[in-house]
Amino acid sequence: MASSFLSIHAVRIFVRDLDRSLRFYLDQLGFRLVVDAQLQSGERWVAVSPPDGTAILNLVAPPPRSIEHKFIGRATHVTLITGDVAGRYHEWSRRGVRFLSTPRLRRIKYEPGPATEASKTRLLGTASSVWGGVFARFRDIDGNTFSLVSFDEVTHAVEAQRRAIAERLESERRAAQELDIAKQVQARLFPQTLPPLKTLEYAGICRQARQVGGDYYDFLDLGSERLGFVIGDISGKGIAAALLMANLQANLRSQCAIAVDQPERLLRSVNQLFCENTTDGAFATLFFAEYNDATRGLRYANCGHLPALLLRCDDSTERLESTATVLGVFKNWECDISEIQIAPGDIFALYTDGITESFNDADEEFGEERLAAALCRHRALSSNDLLAAVVDEVHKFSPREQHDDVTLIIAKAL
Repeated sequence: MASSFLSIHAVRIFVRDLDRSLRFYLDQLGFRLVVDAQLQSGERWVAVSPPDGTAILNLVAPPPRSIEHKFIGRATHVTLITGDVAGRYHEWSRRGVRFLSTPRLRRIKYEPGPATEASKTRLLGTASSVWGGVFARFRDIDGNTFSLVSFDEVTHAVEAQRRAIAERLESERRAAQELDIAKQVQARLFPQTLPPLKTLEYAGICRQARQVGGDYYDFLDLGSERLGFVIGDISGKGIAAALLMANLQANLRSQCAIAVDQPERLLRSVNQLFCENTTDGAFATLFFAEYNDATRGLRYANCGHLPALLLRCDDSTERLESTATVLGVFKNWECDISEIQIAPGDIFALYTDGITESFNDADEEFGEERLAAALCRHRALSSNDLLAAVVDEVHKFSPREQHDDVTLIIAKAL
């Protein structure tokens, strides 16, 4: 949580010449430049930081007669910690850094009092301990003195923390990269081409709430002037749902040859494969429709999904209710196939609950009635534009952060 974050940001170091001191900290100490900028006041802001850690040294060149100018060349009380004081001593000495003494081993015995006993016991391991460490002191080019230390316990604790942070950041980077790859892969699972029809124009969209999701839609070329419309919603969210979605898509596409005249056989086979390839508790709702371009007939099976909406040319609405239970729960599974006729001017809509269960600030859901009204209001538009108009209305109704995938298929009879 942001409220629990606490860190040292910066310590002021008073110097005579910013450019000269900057070169010392960068070239001789190996610090990194954090900022070198001109402020609106006209002052120059120069800040450096050691290679490891987040603390910053602000280099300040005060006016010659100011109080701060008197602080140049004094002890800074800044202590730098390293895992190898001797190695740093020899390296910096070769670069011209002036040390006040060679590195020395110093031992400090702590006898924690009541107020600090608990914290120091956690750090040192016992209530009374000897801290052993190597010390050295050095000066910058203005005579400001710093301590360079290597406490055994502290060094190990700092290094362990540094490694833990680095590993966490690397893990987060890899997870983000893998999610981005998964998003690209999943995007390729959605229809890339739309098989042409003479009597129907159609379009589909899926806007995911996360980088990957469990909503699925597809257009399957079934041959003999027939097209399959598929929309599904996988239980769960995130990577797990995305994997199940890919599994369902693969099952449907691999088995769609069975649907020549037997869509119920196709769905039984898909359900069986879904049961075999998923864990207990996983399921999917699915709406499968087969449209015949020659006869304008629509055969469908609603497997526990939301009812499809058929907006007739006279603005009346028909709901295509469930004809079977969800996929993936029962191995012995049957479904009924229903059939309707599509007339010129009719609009056919398939959707997931990301559409109807989008809530506004009054905690009202968009709902089926608003969806039907939006379809009626924009029915003169092409299927692509009608799709965009409906999704736009959903987002205006529910401008808050999207919590569920928004998936919609719209088909218009020509």
